[in-house]
Amino acid sequence: MEYGKERLREVLKLYGRGRFEVSIKPDTVKEGYSIVEKNGVAHIVGSDASGALYGCLELAERVARSGWPAGLRFSDRPGMVLRGACIGVQKPTLLPGRGPYEYPYTPQNFPWFYDRALWTKYLDSMAENRMNTLYLWNGHPFASLVKLKEYPYAVEVDDETFKKNEEMYRWLTTEADRRGIWVIQLFYNIIVSKPFAEKNGLKTQDRNRHIIPVIADYTRKSIAAFVEKYPNVGLMFTLGEAMEGVGQDDIDWLTKTIIPGIKDGLRALGRTDEPPVVLRAHDTDGPADMKAALPLYKNLYVEAKFNGEALTTYTPHGAWADLHRQLSHISKGLIENVHIMANLEPFRYGSADFIQRSVQAMHGVYGANSLHLYPQASYWDWPYSADSVAGGGRLLEMERDWIWYKAWARYAWNCNRDRASEEKYWSGLLAGKFGCDPAGGASILSAYEQSGEIAPKLLRRYGITDGNRQTLTLGMLMTQLIDPERYGLFSLLYESEGPPGEMLSQYAEREWKGLAHQGETPVEVAGEVREEGRLAVEAIDKVVARRDTAEFGRVRNDMYCYKALADCYAAKAEAALAVLRYKYSNDRRDLEKALGLLEESLAAFRELGRRAGPAYRYANSMQTPQRKIPVRGANGRFIRWDELLPVYEKEVKQFRAHLASFGSAGGNVVEAYRPAEVVKVEGVADVVKGDFVVDSAAMPYSDSGLVVRKVAGPLKGLKGIRESVVGQRARGTVVEFECSEPMDLLIGFFNKKGIGVFAAAAAGDGCDRE
Repeated sequence: MEYGKERLREVLKLYGRGRFEVSIKPDTVKEGYSIVEKNGVAHIVGSDASGALYGCLELAERVARSGWPAGLRFSDRPGMVLRGACIGVQKPTLLPGRGPYEYPYTPQNFPWFYDRALWTKYLDSMAENRMNTLYLWNGHPFASLVKLKEYPYAVEVDDETFKKNEEMYRWLTTEADRRGIWVIQLFYNIIVSKPFAEKNGLKTQDRNRHIIPVIADYTRKSIAAFVEKYPNVGLMFTLGEAMEGVGQDDIDWLTKTIIPGIKDGLRALGRTDEPPVVLRAHDTDGPADMKAALPLYKNLYVEAKFNGEALTTYTPHGAWADLHRQLSHISKGLIENVHIMANLEPFRYGSADFIQRSVQAMHGVYGANSLHLYPQASYWDWPYSADSVAGGGRLLEMERDWIWYKAWARYAWNCNRDRASEEKYWSGLLAGKFGCDPAGGASILSAYEQSGEIAPKLLRRYGITDGNRQTLTLGMLMTQLIDPERYGLFSLLYESEGPPGEMLSQYAEREWKGLAHQGETPVEVAGEVREEGRLAVEAIDKVVARRDTAEFGRVRNDMYCYKALADCYAAKAEAALAVLRYKYSNDRRDLEKALGLLEESLAAFRELGRRAGPAYRYANSMQTPQRKIPVRGANGRFIRWDELLPVYEKEVKQFRAHLASFGSAGGNVVEAYRPAEVVKVEGVADVVKGDFVVDSAAMPYSDSGLVVRKVAGPLKGLKGIRESVVGQRARGTVVEFECSEPMDLLIGFFNKKGIGVFAAAAAGDGCDRE
């Protein structure tokens, strides 16, 4: 509350003469407030300290905007309970000798973490946007923030750094609290510190490792020490991610380690209450976890991803919506996590309309009552954006993406604002920022909202996954569009995270068979994104900016990037449809059409690279081996458009060559499958557990009744290597063999639990193959 009073006094000193009085009248409505102005005095009444704070900030903004509001009678309250932003205390690449998420809190790793001026700027912006939670994400923060007498060797930082961390953490949480912001620290499971792992002969993380007593004891004591040391900091935990799949280990880790650790810390403080804690329902069975945990700890919130690790729709449905509704019914509250945005980075995103509709869906479809917002781009590289600027400097992501934070926060407070009034509001803000007339502000908003449909539509209708292993703005290979299953298709992307509709292959089949199409189609999306790209560019080109012209130039360039991205995908999707049609028609003309469209797509990608290349340091901020679509990226490779251009040029060249090899134009071409030939190999060190002939009803395991249900024609008759299920789970599989001639090895694997989820990948001897 005092922070709000300070801000209001500063504004009144500059802009007005009125006086104010602040009081608190406890109410069941948290963070609500009223303002009544009478005879030059504004009476601000909050339902609690945060309500009084927000009342002061509201009056300060009104005075700064329009002067003293004589006769004002106004009251307000938030629509969402928790309205939070997230910062990853993580990096774009892995540290030497460490796995994912393993980043100790040190000045070398995160110099910005110790920058109080930067934090003040960020916390002030959160207060301005009425955000009340700040999430810090890190794999294992405990070894940077607490010391355990039982495990003194587990600390990952030196004494000087540890002292700095203590001081910084206390300062940060105090300053956040002054602004009504609750700091929440996330940690992953099961990860231990590097010195702890080395001392006990363990790996820091191992997805195949079950819970062992020394890790459970260390983690429980770490949690207890953290709760005791930082009693005003919340905890959020991920049961999946560093464990294998879901099951009893997740539940045991929650009920026998995490919750007991929290209670141990509260007991040490002499507290009998239950502060809220957050379960992250990712890579785990959230409903089962909650059912097991609630008898032990009642004040449990649960967090789940809104559109996976992307932004794809404000019309979620299907199994994902069912899960969210179930979680909202059994928890203290469901927090919707707008996560990573792998399909948006690095370009600016500011569609207030899309964001408002998304928050409405959180309430109306999912039953959620809270928001957890990731940075719009460059999560792994925070606090900077990916923009390249003159002189080699860096833009702060929080400043570049101001409209992202303001829009989500505005609608988290109230998502039912009148649309016409909202257009006027945002147009006014944009006009003020860039020094243009009201019509110019409206044109900028139009550009943002036209471009704001492009990336969501492209991913939900053509993509492989909603996860951060795909970088949408780097394009996709033709084979990924035609045969997404080959690349690990995440089916929920199509079944839940967009309006009902068809995949490319489904559209081609229905079109050939003369069947009616269902829902949103790939052809409709191709046409729509082309038009939206055109309209975005047309709108932004109407604007004459007279303020912050460098940033306006970057916004304008992003609109052209979105247009090129839309043109690239639309043409390539249409090319893929022509190839899929050829599967039914065997008509060479379909392939000729595909070639022309593929060349058109390549030209659009060149234009995208011409504009985006000089403007950005990279397309994706996570630059680890997890990035696989369109091509695998690691160690800072394949993160820019100029790196992908040769890949797409080769793709067109090869397609053209294959088409030429089919013979003269005019005739139909039927490409017969050529059965693969068996190559003789000799096993080494008796690693081959026996072999079998690949065909329907074959049994690929020596200790399981699993059978092969269906086999692609070219694979029938090949020799398969029979292994042990138990052995594979315990040790993995190593196959050594000798072969006197070039060959391919096809490796099959299960990419998730369930029926019909067997995937395959080809490996070879270094011969040229795609």
